Formats: sequence, C-alpha cells, structure tokens
Amino acid sequence: MLTLTQIAEEPHVLTYRVHLRDGANLVLRPLTHADAESLAGFLGGLSSRSRRFSTFDGYDLATARQLCEAIARYDKLRLVLQKPSSGVIVGLFELSLAITPEDMARYRAAGVHLTEATDCRFGPTLADAYQNRGAATRAFPFVAEVVRLLGRSRLILWGGVLADNTRAIGFYEKVGFRHVGSFTGQDGTRSLDMMLDLP
Repeated sequence: MLTLTQIAEEPHVLTYRVHLRDGANLVLRPLTHADAESLAGFLGGLSSRSRRFSTFDGYDLATARQLCEAIARYDKLRLVLQKPSSGVIVGLFELSLAITPEDMARYRAAGVHLTEATDCRFGPTLADAYQNRGAATRAFPFVAEVVRLLGRSRLILWGGVLADNTRAIGFYEKVGFRHVGSFTGQDGTRSLDMMLDLP
C-alpha cells in the first residue's frame, strides 16, 4: 500500500500514459510542487459553466499554489492530466482519503455505511477543450488503480454531482458508479450521491 508521503517523494511511481480515441496522448501523474503555474493556467482557463460544476476556492495562481503546498500535508492526492509535449495541464482528478460527517450521514440514510478504511472521495475536472473527448473515461482505470494502491476499495463522489450536470452523470454511470441518493444543498440546488465498488 502506498502512502501520500511516498507518492510525493516519488511521483513517477504513479505515472500513466493515456491515449485518447482521437489519437491525442496525455500523461496522468501526481501533482507536484513545480506545477503551480501550469495548474493556475488550467484553473484560469475553465469556463463559467465548468466552474459551476467544480469545487475550487478560486481559479488563480494563489489557489494553484495552495493546492501544490498541500501535497502530502493533508488527506488528499491530486492527479493531473497533462499534454507531455507542452506540459499544459488539461485535467485534475482529486482524491480525498477523509470522509466528511455530512457524507457519512447522507449515505447512512441511504443504507450505506462509509468508513475511511475502505472509502475514498473522487472529484474530476477537465479543461473545456477536453470535455466530451473520452479523456476522463480513458484516464479513469488508472485513477481506480491509484485508489487500490492507496488501500481503498470504494469511491464516492466529492460533494455529489449536481443533478443537472448530465454530462458528468453520464460519465459516472459509464465507468460503473451507481446512484445512492439525492440531497439539496444550502443554495437550493439538487445533487446526487453516487458510488463505485472497485473490483
């Protein structure tokens, strides 16, 4: 089983090649401290629609630096999807090894007992130009492998997925997530809880 500290010290152990159906080649790897400016470019380039579906505190260099400074300091592992030729980041896959009390309560109400021994939260974000190109679908088997290497066997969505985010819901269903329940956020928007048991 890998630890977040081991991954931060040797990120190459989790580096994968991702080949898209249109012939584009990408690399999926852990976020490193050297990625702040490229990550800021990725965050800053997200459209207002993509930002609505994301959970970042900001979309600038300060936010990117915070994410890079958090490497191996908390419960999170962030993987970037990158164009190897230019170094441009086109996707960010976030994993959290901590389960929030709110998540536990919602899933318990749906008859599912969450535990940090087996469960991991998952949140993907893709650059607008890479949405609907199969990038997340092609990268997901590697993300699932990382989750297994972290000693977890089940994924839940990080904060759920907005019920009107049909593209994301289609992706989750395609890779095997199942619906667990729904909830209404503080702003009145309806979201869905989904989970995936890894084989």
